[in-house]
Amino acid sequence: MGNLLGSQRYREPSTVEECDSTWETDSESEELQDCQPGDHINITEPSSHNEPDSKEGGENINLQNKDTRDSTPKLKRSFYAAKDLYKYRHSYPNSKEHRQLSDYQNLRFYLNTIPLVPDGIYIEEILTKWKGDYEKLEHNHTYIQWLFPLREQGLNFYAQELTQAEIKEFQGTREAKRRFLVAYTVMLDFFGIKLLDKNGTVARAANWQDRFHHLNESQHNYLRITRILKSLGELGFESFKAPLVKLLLEEALVEETMPNMIHSALEYFVYTIRNRKERRVLLRFAELHYQPPEHFIWGLPKKRKPGAKMNCTQEKNTARAKLTREAVAKNTAFLHIGGDSSTWKTENNRSDKTENENQAKTASPASTDGQVCKTEEKSVSGGERASKNGKASVANKPKQANTFKKKPEQGGRVEKQNQK
Repeated sequence: MGNLLGSQRYREPSTVEECDSTWETDSESEELQDCQPGDHINITEPSSHNEPDSKEGGENINLQNKDTRDSTPKLKRSFYAAKDLYKYRHSYPNSKEHRQLSDYQNLRFYLNTIPLVPDGIYIEEILTKWKGDYEKLEHNHTYIQWLFPLREQGLNFYAQELTQAEIKEFQGTREAKRRFLVAYTVMLDFFGIKLLDKNGTVARAANWQDRFHHLNESQHNYLRITRILKSLGELGFESFKAPLVKLLLEEALVEETMPNMIHSALEYFVYTIRNRKERRVLLRFAELHYQPPEHFIWGLPKKRKPGAKMNCTQEKNTARAKLTREAVAKNTAFLHIGGDSSTWKTENNRSDKTENENQAKTASPASTDGQVCKTEEKSVSGGERASKNGKASVANKPKQANTFKKKPEQGGRVEKQNQK
């Protein structure tokens, strides 16, 4: 299938902004009309009986605890998280898969033909005997990489990474997909959530109070949720992500049953969703309920609003012009207050040149010896001043009231009229 960038050379993003394309759109309202599936992630206001101050707070590490939220410093986006999820959403550009033939261990595990390693447990045992055994699901850390495989290495190094060929084969195998959905429901039950239909709609399970409290305290499960969301997208269930993320955001922000989850939900869960319009809807929902609102850092950047590119260029040009004017002013001030001799000479010569040019525009033409003759100069007695080359300098002629008569008809000389 190749990477999504085609023949273009992949360039590693170096900033959070380069990793996040959520707000790159021509219309901010597109998410309300084109989002799929829109029915699952409509923005709604909290019900009147769910007031924020009626809920319990989390531990000291809770960034959104109602007792500390006002004093919490503004957060910063994680470049590590942004880059990791950028690669996932773009199907791991520039990744090189193993050339040797894969034995499809993940698919064979889901077909119940091989057990997971190192525990030696078959998937049917997990799906039938582990459901509801929350102690086992909580403390065993080797099964999650097998139940929800990815194209990246997890903590269980015995689990094999997915390949594009295996993904295609998995999506075409009905038995594997059926078991994958059952595995999803087992983990949802562990979190206190139930799957309602084949469209991915989810809601609180009967055990939600106990499980939500546990999920709020056991934050290593947030890594599991991120992995589950990624795996859903890899194996053909991309549409299941948004309903789950929407429920978790609502519980964390509105109901405040899992306030410790807020940062992970916004920094990781939302950004596993490949459809940017769905991400925008979820982030707008979160922005409505985030406290304090001025610390919400996942919304539309001000500099990237529609039309900002043109305005930004204009602002840059204005800024450059301002800097130029400031530099000229500084140089002028420098001449007045002094400085090192070399700089002073350079600026002084530049200033003299400009001054001479300005004077030349308003003064009389220069004489051949290079001197500038001022118009206010007093009349020079004795007639015209001769230049070095012997020619009369028109510029140096004093103003006289004399006029020249026309050549007389009888003579060839030009006579001057006597001075008054």
